[in-house]
Amino acid sequence: MSDIKDIIKQTLLLGRLDDECIRVFADKAQRIKTNKGQVLFIHEDEAESFFIVVKGWVKLFRETLDGTQAVVDILTTGHVFGETSIFEDGLYPYSAEVAEKGEIVSIPISLLKSEIEQNPKLSMAMLTSMARYRKQQDQELEHRTIQNASQRIGCFLLRLADQGASGPVVIHLPYDKTLVASRLGMQPETFSRALGKLKQATGIYVKGATIEMDSLDQLVNYSCAACSSEFPCKDIAANTCSKDSGSTDSGTAKKCLNA
Repeated sequence: MSDIKDIIKQTLLLGRLDDECIRVFADKAQRIKTNKGQVLFIHEDEAESFFIVVKGWVKLFRETLDGTQAVVDILTTGHVFGETSIFEDGLYPYSAEVAEKGEIVSIPISLLKSEIEQNPKLSMAMLTSMARYRKQQDQELEHRTIQNASQRIGCFLLRLADQGASGPVVIHLPYDKTLVASRLGMQPETFSRALGKLKQATGIYVKGATIEMDSLDQLVNYSCAACSSEFPCKDIAANTCSKDSGSTDSGTAKKCLNA
């Protein structure tokens, strides 16, 4: 199992910090096992921590006045959430619930806020992460206009895959597929029909919550034809640090605050 420092290094938000900074964040972090249905925080709760998904799935949502849940996002391994609360008067802008049993890392939000105020590299990483997420949202609005339901599911699957993979690919979805349907703005029955059409059009294999394919080309040729962006998606690393990013030179990087 990866230790907390390795987990932090794989995020775009913190992965470019020098080793001493990462050590400080790791020392303050907690690795927590989670169970399905566990509520991590509620919309407009005072933010105490931000989180990294180690494994499993986490649902971000808001509730309407009649109790209906509007799914903001569903996140899996490597994604960071709760960090934008530092720009929301210290309050969480959504609720978070564990959608599938797994593990998360919790880090005090006060440490992130203090370091952003002192460390230009972290400030830029925060802006980059937010900008890429905004670009992803813009693309999703575009897709709802020009892609059919099956193509949108294919695009969602591509975002979960290793886009550099050259051979067979296996993707694991949450067991509750209604969650994916909500994330894509579809009714469950629409999602089921569209997934069936995607299977017929591309030849992918659907086994319960597991999607298998001989190569990503099966999805790329089908879904990316109705998209203004090129594959691989440039915004795919909104939460995951690229392997060659590395850590910054410890001789020039600012040291973390020992908060």
